[in-house]
Amino acid sequence: MKAVIFAGGVGTRLWPLSRKKSPKQFEKVVGNKSTLQLAAERLLPEFSAEDIFISTGEQYVNMVQDQLPFIPRENIIAEPAKRDVGPAVGLIMGYLAQRFPHEPVIILWSDHLVKKIELFKKIIMDVGAFVAKKENCIVFIGQKPRFASENLGWIQIGSKAARTADTNLSSFAAFKYRPDAKTAETFFHSKKYCWNLGYFVSTPQYIYSLFKKHSTEIYETAEKIIASKSSTEFKKNLKKHYKEMPEVSFDNAVLEKIDTKSAFVVDEDIGWSDVGAWEALKEALEHHREDNITKGRVLLENSQDSLVYNYDDKKMIVGVELDDLLVVNTEDVLLVARKSAVQQIKKIVEGFQGTENEKLT
Repeated sequence: MKAVIFAGGVGTRLWPLSRKKSPKQFEKVVGNKSTLQLAAERLLPEFSAEDIFISTGEQYVNMVQDQLPFIPRENIIAEPAKRDVGPAVGLIMGYLAQRFPHEPVIILWSDHLVKKIELFKKIIMDVGAFVAKKENCIVFIGQKPRFASENLGWIQIGSKAARTADTNLSSFAAFKYRPDAKTAETFFHSKKYCWNLGYFVSTPQYIYSLFKKHSTEIYETAEKIIASKSSTEFKKNLKKHYKEMPEVSFDNAVLEKIDTKSAFVVDEDIGWSDVGAWEALKEALEHHREDNITKGRVLLENSQDSLVYNYDDKKMIVGVELDDLLVVNTEDVLLVARKSAVQQIKKIVEGFQGTENEKLT
């Protein structure tokens, strides 16, 4: 079985730590390891280093090699232009389809946390065995929702459809991306929906065939690139043609058009969290909502429900009577915000473009 970890996003919701030059997946937000390192290491030893592939921007290849020195260089696919997730998935599925067309592959993301690692790996291997037998299918791995999130995608779960080893698979009914508050509450209490993590297991050949059917522009461009007979030719063609790809999400390019009869869902509590934003990181690390989450030289008194991260060893942050706050101190920026105001952080950073503050992005 193969695994592909996507590590190409910038992540403005985790600013000012996450920047273009060093995005969130490379930063140490949990202990002394990045989420990219954690994502790759939790696959071991069930996956060998040779079975793990990384998709990233070409400007981040050296960072990937520094943080994951055990991953072979040829397993790092470097995108020379930013073209959203659709082209990135199409390219690597085409690449793997040439070499391992019918071997199960799982798609993962580099900025997530998974607490129940052994259960997670058991599900992956069970689903991999299911896909190996069935082949022309796709199995989504979802998280049982902990609350009515408006910031995540949701999957509507159908009836129980199959069982493989210790894992139950349900039929797939529909996607819903970022519902409003009322709809999210309905989803949460219905018990008929799970969070969509963007994790799925299929075969390279099947996913690539879906691009051929539903997104011909991506497929035809990918064909020009992967037709290369040598590593040198591949890199040359990648540089030349990848920028011709349309800028489109994988959901819009393929997933919204799939035959639901070929799709299945695993709905389990794997202790998953998306740590792409500060308030999500706090929720992932806290035991109780009133807990404070800190990093670096921080002293809090009479404070609750706050995240305070200090990346400046020369300065201590002292907080008194803080409540529901985010405080993030880096070498050149001090961010102070309500947890509920995280969406405004992204707008502020986007507003820096073309100004003297652009260097801070």
